Amino acid sequence: MRRVRLPARIGAIIAVGLMAGWLGMLYGGNAKTDIGPADVTFSLRPSLSGGTVIDIPPLGTLRLDSHAGPVRIDAQVTRIRPEPARKLIEDPAAVDHLSQTVGADIRHGFIVMIAKAVAAALLCAGLAGFVVFRTWKRSLWSMLAAFNGLLAVGVLGAVTFNPQSVAEPRFTGILASAPQVVGDAKSIVSRFGAYRAQLAQLIGNVSRLYDVTSTLPTYEPDPTTIRVLHVSDIHLNPVAWSVIRQVTKQFNVQMVIDTGDLTDHGSSAEEKFANDISKIKVPYVFIRGNHDSGDTEASVRRQKNAVVLDNQVKDVAGLRIFGIGDPRFTPDKTTRGDDVDAREMLAIGQGAAAQMVASHDAPDVVLVHDPAEGQAFDGTAPLVLSGHMHRRSTRLLPSGTRLFIQGSTGGAGMRGLEHEEPTPFEMSVLYFNRTSHRLQGWDDIRLGGLGLTSAQIERTLEPKPDRPIAPSPAQTPSGTPLPPSVSPAAPSSEAGRPR
Repeated sequence: MRRVRLPARIGAIIAVGLMAGWLGMLYGGNAKTDIGPADVTFSLRPSLSGGTVIDIPPLGTLRLDSHAGPVRIDAQVTRIRPEPARKLIEDPAAVDHLSQTVGADIRHGFIVMIAKAVAAALLCAGLAGFVVFRTWKRSLWSMLAAFNGLLAVGVLGAVTFNPQSVAEPRFTGILASAPQVVGDAKSIVSRFGAYRAQLAQLIGNVSRLYDVTSTLPTYEPDPTTIRVLHVSDIHLNPVAWSVIRQVTKQFNVQMVIDTGDLTDHGSSAEEKFANDISKIKVPYVFIRGNHDSGDTEASVRRQKNAVVLDNQVKDVAGLRIFGIGDPRFTPDKTTRGDDVDAREMLAIGQGAAAQMVASHDAPDVVLVHDPAEGQAFDGTAPLVLSGHMHRRSTRLLPSGTRLFIQGSTGGAGMRGLEHEEPTPFEMSVLYFNRTSHRLQGWDDIRLGGLGLTSAQIERTLEPKPDRPIAPSPAQTPSGTPLPPSVSPAAPSSEAGRPR
C-alpha cells in the first residue's frame, strides 16, 4: 500500500509545483525598459506555438516566429519620447548607433523579466506546496519541480531561437502604417546578418510613425530593389482599384501585374471597368483570365499605362516578362478543381513553354492565369505568377521555378459571398534584385474590416534567390514528354458562351 501511495504523492508534489510555478511565472514575468526612444513593457503569456508579439498601439501588432514553446513574449510600446525619436529620424547615423546599444537594452529588459518570472514561480510553488502538504520539505520539492519546468521551457526557447524572424514579420493593423512598420526591402536584398541591426531598424520605423511634429518623413524605397504588386481575379469589384492605388503608393511599387479575371462575363458593358487602370501611375501588365473576353483585353489595351501580353515577351520596369492569356472563355463555368481542364491547361502550357524556349527569349517572370498551365514552365524562368484559384499559395517546382498563386484581389466579386466567410482581398508586393532580377522576398497582404483599412501582412524571404534553374534538355520544363505543339485559340468576345 505504501508503494502505491509513494508515486501518487510524488506526482501530486510535481503537479502542484508545476501548476503554481506556471501561474507565478505568468504573473511575475514582466519588466519595463527603455529601448532607444521607446518605453517597452515585456511580459510572458501562455501560448501553444511560442513566438513574440510586439504591440504598437494604435497602429497594430507585429508577430515574430522567434522561438517555440508554451510561452509567448509580449512586448508593448507604451510611449515614444519625442526628442530622442526626432533625433533618431533626422540623423541617419543614429540608427547605426542604436544598433550597437539595442542588444544591451533588450537583454537588460529580458533578464529582468526572466529573473522576476523565476522568483515569482519559485515563491508561488513553495507557498502552494506548503499550503497543500503542510510541510516545508514538500514545499521545497514543489519549488524544485517548478524550477525544472522553468529550465525545460528556457532550454526549448534557446534551442529554437530564430533571429531571422525579425526579417519576416507578420503585421496586423492599419494598412497605411504597414510599410513604415515592416520597413523597406533593404533588409531583404542585403540580408542583414545581425539581429540587433534588424531590431534597430524596426525601432526606427516605429519612431517615425510616433513623431509628433508635422514633418513626418516620407517612406523611401530601397533604390536597389524593384517592387512589383501582384494582383489577380478582381472580378469587377470597384473597391479593388482604391486598394491597389493605396498599396502602390504606400509601398512605392514600380509596376502592377494582373494575372487575369478582371471582369465577370467579359461583356461590352464591363469594358469601362478597365478605365480605372489609367489612374494607377505605374505600368499595369495584364493577361486574360477565363472570365475575360477579347473585348476585355482590348479595353485594357486602350489604357495608356497598360501592357497587355499574349504569348510574347516585353521589358517592363527593369524585368523581362513573358505572358500568355488564358485560351478559355468560360464566364459561366466553374473550372477550378476540374481535373480535365487541368490536364488540358498543362498540355497547352507545355506547347507554349516549348515555343518560348525555342525562341531563346528567356524571361525573368512568366505570367499565366491558371496554375495548371504554369507548371509547364518549370525550368524556363525563376518565377511563374498565376491566379484563378482564389486562394493564395506558393511552392517550388522540381526544376527550381517558384510557382506563385495569387488569391482574389477583388474578394472573388459576388462569388466571395457564397461561402460562410467572405473571400478575403489578397495581393502581394514582390521584391526583386535590380541586378540579378531574382525574387528576394515578398509581402503577402490580406485586407478586411470596415473600409478595408485593416490589413494582415506577412513577409517571407526567398530561401535561395540565386538557385539554379535547369530543365532537362530532353523533356519539357515539367519533366514530361513534349506533346504536339498546341496553339491557344483566340478568346471569344461573346459573353456567356463557355467552351
